[in-house]
Amino acid sequence: MPLPAPSADDLRHLQAYLSAMPPVAAMGIRVERYEDGALFLQAPLAANVNDKDNAFGGSLASLLTLAGWGWVSLQLRLAGLAADVYVADSQLRYLKPVYETLRADAAPALVEERDAFLATLRQRGKARLGMAGQVRLASGEVAATFAGRFVAIAKG
Repeated sequence: MPLPAPSADDLRHLQAYLSAMPPVAAMGIRVERYEDGALFLQAPLAANVNDKDNAFGGSLASLLTLAGWGWVSLQLRLAGLAADVYVADSQLRYLKPVYETLRADAAPALVEERDAFLATLRQRGKARLGMAGQVRLASGEVAATFAGRFVAIAKG
């Protein structure tokens, strides 16, 4: 089944939720778009720069983690499910320095697992989903990759 696309209102809701977290607000993270089943976030280099005048590795890790977390959170909203979302584990690879706006995207590692994830959450109150993400440069080159698992725990 194709993944439902969130509405502009869903994306605004996610942005408000992200912006309410002080570290995320300090990083200047913005929801850029949702396209082809992936969530795209961005953050300005100026708020995430290191001593080498490129993107701080921790900022790249945070942006990638939040892209995965945001994707899962959006899917729960679209499914009408109330749950807390946590990152369970992740692995990052830094491939190239980033000297421009940070742009990350995330989507399920296996798209077909989304429905099973939602069904398991409904049935057991807890479910896991593998996510994959990347930071791309404006040239299209991949600067960092993310592989992780997120856990959703039903509220109430």
